[in-house]
Amino acid sequence: MQKRTIIVSGLAATYPLGGVAWDYIQYLHGFYRLGHDVYYLEDTGGWAYDPFKVTFVDDLTYHVDYLRNFLKRLDPGLEKRFCIIDPDGRHWGLSAEDLAGVVKRADVFINISTTCQLREEYAKIPVKVLIDSDPLYTQEHFPVYLDGTVGQDDRWRIQEMLRHDVFFSFGENIREDFCTVPKGVVDWIPTRQPIVLDSWSGAPARPPHDVFTTVLSWQPAQKGPLVAGVQYGGKNMEFEKMLDLPKKTTATLELALGGGRPPRELLLEKGWTLVDGFAMSKTPWVYRDYIWDSLAEFSTAKNAYVATKSGWFSCRTACYLASGRPAVVQDTGFSHFMDVGEGVLAFSDEEGALAGIEAVRADWDRHSRAARAFAARYFNSDDVLTRLLDEALR
Repeated sequence: MQKRTIIVSGLAATYPLGGVAWDYIQYLHGFYRLGHDVYYLEDTGGWAYDPFKVTFVDDLTYHVDYLRNFLKRLDPGLEKRFCIIDPDGRHWGLSAEDLAGVVKRADVFINISTTCQLREEYAKIPVKVLIDSDPLYTQEHFPVYLDGTVGQDDRWRIQEMLRHDVFFSFGENIREDFCTVPKGVVDWIPTRQPIVLDSWSGAPARPPHDVFTTVLSWQPAQKGPLVAGVQYGGKNMEFEKMLDLPKKTTATLELALGGGRPPRELLLEKGWTLVDGFAMSKTPWVYRDYIWDSLAEFSTAKNAYVATKSGWFSCRTACYLASGRPAVVQDTGFSHFMDVGEGVLAFSDEEGALAGIEAVRADWDRHSRAARAFAARYFNSDDVLTRLLDEALR
């Protein structure tokens, strides 16, 4: 394997929440473990979100310390491999000179979720990779771009996207005829979230609480994608179909609720247990502990992922699995290419969700072992990132 210099972008400091940190930093950590000269960059052009004040702020001291502490504990040495650039041009972590040196020798630039602005110096990196982690949201305006009726702002966003060289998507069914995510404009290569398995291997053999949990934001502030006259929605749109589930099982179903406007009184009335999502996501380690304390995950997916049969699979769910925690999760089409039924119990309606919950409760040990095996087979960062890099450099 040839050692490469790689820059990975993300939002781990911009949104200092546990799940967000794991989403992006497992790319950095995974490439680092493979022996690559890898660096993490946040250069969004915007300010950072303060979850305590629930607003954006121009002092990034907390955010940078949060990221540095996470990286140092995760794998000493990683804390020297990041740079945050704020809108005023200040560099946090690597100096401007050190970052310029990394950019000059970089082989690959990986822009996850189009989080990083593509400055001219980044555009000179030989291979620029775009990873679509939000299928349909990314492609929403492709049809009107192709027919020439797209608005100016959306045209600019798509043209910025097209400045990259290779394109990957978490919508693993995106090339299939049955998947209704808009095609054209970009030739997407399927990929998935890398999970550094060792980071999740220390979970207690048996969780202390027999509770099905998940961490979620309810209804996003912005509307979902509007494609060909069809309005798609977020996770709440699918969760509402499951509101009566707690009344049909003796299992405890708990939601760690984050943003949006969740109908708390209605959820409590229906029998859901509610905890504060931010409290369970305050740091990456608190977030991991919450997963480790769970019997299993129960969750729906965003309506946009489900309705299009995109094949998207949650990073959060993959972390549950790597911890030996089974997952009863809504099928977005991933059952077309993943072997589900043990460890991962995919459902498409309330009856299937209930059956999955009861199956996990009836034989938790078997499903726990299967969950770990599932994570190792499909999400091992060594395999996922090696394949991604091979495809990108082909």
